[in-house]
Amino acid sequence: MRVLLIAGGWSDEREVSLSGAKGIHSALLELGHEVDLLDPAQDFSNLMARANKADFAFINLHGSPGEDGLIQAMLNRTSCPYQGSGPESSFLTLNKAATKTIFDANSILSPKWELICDAEGCNGIEKLSPPVFIKPNSGGSSLGMTFAQNAQDMQSGIEKVFSMGDSALVEEYIKGIEVTCAILDNEPLPLILITPPDKAQFFDYNSKYALDGAKEVCPAPIEEKLTDKIKEITLKAHTLLGLSGYSRADFIISNGVPYILEVNTLPGMTPTSLVPRAAKAAGYSFSKLIEKLIELGLSRQK
Repeated sequence: MRVLLIAGGWSDEREVSLSGAKGIHSALLELGHEVDLLDPAQDFSNLMARANKADFAFINLHGSPGEDGLIQAMLNRTSCPYQGSGPESSFLTLNKAATKTIFDANSILSPKWELICDAEGCNGIEKLSPPVFIKPNSGGSSLGMTFAQNAQDMQSGIEKVFSMGDSALVEEYIKGIEVTCAILDNEPLPLILITPPDKAQFFDYNSKYALDGAKEVCPAPIEEKLTDKIKEITLKAHTLLGLSGYSRADFIISNGVPYILEVNTLPGMTPTSLVPRAAKAAGYSFSKLIEKLIELGLSRQK
């Protein structure tokens, strides 16, 4: 097949996207496909024309465009199928406040939160007090996130988010251990336990992508009952959000209780990324994972 590999883009996560694309490109060649690489930041105007010449599009974008559903909406106007979720579900899931509203309405436990749409910030916070996390309402890779331990930290964290042009989500700090659970073809993959390096306050950008970053153990050494509960919640969230093919949900476990943090519709695909690691534990090589995602994308079109 002729595969249009879409990577790069103009979000703050551009370098992560391009890094992951290298491995995907190699896997596609290994699988016998012809690869046409398109960077929306450099050739956005030709995306639809090039998609119409391809048999399949593999999207490896993070943030906007990509996880916001824009590229998927454009591909839907062509004859080119793609992996993962469609535009509506992608747009919904990238918005953390919208996702949490759906969690709250469906009895999925998540840390308490408030959405701040005014740069003055702290004046509008009614329910939460430090310590809290301040994060962009849209976006990923923990970019722009602040662990605020006092009012001054909160205000500077909110200002940082607004300097990025986003609304801010203030989220209750829950002390615990972090795990992640991926879905592939409506089946949960083995959980991964994440332990950030001692110098990191949380699972930040460097912890996620540096080779000397977080310690990740898969399968997570967690009791079976709790593992099954997290898998059940992950699949429920995946279904409620209308996701397709694959996704990854992040959790904090505190005193044996799992709190879902967020869901990713285009999880990272770098050598250190979590979904490839979980898939490997389930018996998928990296190239087999790529092949499976293509298969699922093609089947959705039928």
